[in-house]
Amino acid sequence: MGTIKDYKYKLIKNFLTPEEVKLGAHYFKLLHKRNKTQFDDAQSNNLDSRFYSDALTDSLLINKKNILEKETGLELYPTYSFSRIYTYNSELVKHTDRPSCEISITIMWDSDGTEWPIYMDGNPIELKPGDGAAYLGCDVEHYRNNFKGDYHIQSFLHYVNKNGKYQEYKYDKKSIRENAQAKW
Repeated sequence: MGTIKDYKYKLIKNFLTPEEVKLGAHYFKLLHKRNKTQFDDAQSNNLDSRFYSDALTDSLLINKKNILEKETGLELYPTYSFSRIYTYNSELVKHTDRPSCEISITIMWDSDGTEWPIYMDGNPIELKPGDGAAYLGCDVEHYRNNFKGDYHIQSFLHYVNKNGKYQEYKYDKKSIRENAQAKW
């Protein structure tokens, strides 16, 4: 069967349950409406809301690890989660990720219905609510063209291979004490 190292990226339909999608979509819409300080000026051209290691998505990072290990064929350490609410004319510039994102999955929560594929090595992947695209973040160039809709909610769960060259990036190099209660 092989591992994700053999195919580099893959679509995972229904990575989230319908109940998780409903909860997450409402949660992020409320978070976005209440946001006063967390804007993405590093990766976004229009200061979209962004949330690093939010409690909800860190919970998913832990609870979905076994599914992602099965899908990728690798044993994983969690590193961090990241979410973004994209708005009109947002763009995700072509890039590869830092070592903490060796194995990643981007998850679609909700949108206004405007199709907006993510490109992996130049190939479009269209995600529906609850779908995820797992990929080698450090190796696969990924991006999105300018968004022409009103909103699009996306989360990223990042991991490293327990037996790989980036294993020291587990927990995004946060202290073990900070993560001791999480029971990763």
